[in-house]
Amino acid sequence: MTERQHTIVCAFDHRSPRVSAHDIREWVYETLHCQATKTSMIQTDGPRRHVYIKFRDPQRMQALLTETRGQRYFRHDNGETSEFRIEAVGLGVRRVTMANLPPEVADRTLKMAVGAYGEIRDIQAEIWSNAYRYPVANGIRVVMTLIKHIPSHMVVAGHRTLISYEGQPTTCYGYNDPGYL
Repeated sequence: MTERQHTIVCAFDHRSPRVSAHDIREWVYETLHCQATKTSMIQTDGPRRHVYIKFRDPQRMQALLTETRGQRYFRHDNGETSEFRIEAVGLGVRRVTMANLPPEVADRTLKMAVGAYGEIRDIQAEIWSNAYRYPVANGIRVVMTLIKHIPSHMVVAGHRTLISYEGQPTTCYGYNDPGYL
């Protein structure tokens, strides 16, 4: 499956009134302040009530997510207001594994370390399989919704941890530069 890149989705409530394509484009410009030079696509999915906006610059996408804090409102011609979610498309909920951390590293420390990359849904201590003699924690934890990619390695509470998840870009072990190991 091909993953959308540098794209947000504005997900309207299914109970909200339909919005015309013209009104959506005007609203994207006036409310979200998306300039045509920084936007490469606006796509509507009427049945799902989604509007996809693809940006030329990923930093502008991140700035919009930060500015809106994931929510906005649309005022319809009839005066009714609809609330909707704004989120990055293509990353979504991922099982992010953080390895090589001792159990003494508190969950709140993990939340602070990776909080800028998304919302942590659950922190789970992974357990060794019953096939092994000791079915105890193996030092791997975290499940989260990503808004941007996390480097392959980072230092958390003084411990260098390996971070991995499906679709993660390859980064250098030493410098976290993308594209090489």
